[in-house]
Amino acid sequence: MKQAMIFAAGLGTRLQPLTSTMPKALVKVDGQPLLYHLLMKLKDAGFERVVVNVHHFAEQIQDYLAINRCFGMDIRISDETQLLLETGGGIRKAQNLFDLSAPILIHNVDILSNADLADFYAKADGNDATLLVSDRKTKRYLLFDEGNRLVGWTNTETGEVKSPHEWVHRNMAAHSTDGQRRLAFSGIHCFSPALFEAMASWPERFSIIDFYLKQCDSAVIKGHAMEGLRLLDVGKPEALEQAEQFLKEC
Repeated sequence: MKQAMIFAAGLGTRLQPLTSTMPKALVKVDGQPLLYHLLMKLKDAGFERVVVNVHHFAEQIQDYLAINRCFGMDIRISDETQLLLETGGGIRKAQNLFDLSAPILIHNVDILSNADLADFYAKADGNDATLLVSDRKTKRYLLFDEGNRLVGWTNTETGEVKSPHEWVHRNMAAHSTDGQRRLAFSGIHCFSPALFEAMASWPERFSIIDFYLKQCDSAVIKGHAMEGLRLLDVGKPEALEQAEQFLKEC
């Protein structure tokens, strides 16, 4: 069974004033909510079970799914109305809603892409986690070794580096790229339930990227660079103007 989780709990502050009265998951593009577009993409890719985490205007998302009878899918709600748990905490809270024998595709609700999700899900099988990445310009990069294994993270604007490997810190301090690649994260990744055990000692709220960076020296966490990957982060009002055309092209 293919299963996925949609991050829909965020406050959507960049989309105000629209998100002053609704969750960003229900902001419309081409006449339909962002949540609808992602659910249909998942359904077309063969995903049967989807967990949606909720916080901001949570009842609106629940009502929307109920009115549409969950679009014929097994959609489950992970309720974060009492406390927004960030990405890592959100995945861990939803643990009991998943089939623990299968990988979980994780997808931000405000990301549009041309990614073949079925193909990405299949390629992720066997890894503890697989991150969809691309060679594009940004300020924050994930660092991978020559075998595409995650080894660190850097912010090129501040010079900050996170890695459990001393050689990565030495390379970055020397402005060397020997044995490593810088790639940008898409907000789409596959998570193996085998990692839940390693999350047990983490605080209630934490970032999944911070978790991956702590685990990458022992767990098999790889990057998958999709050639021709196109992404649109619909997190700002100006991006909504581009989103309709983006959907038609992708």
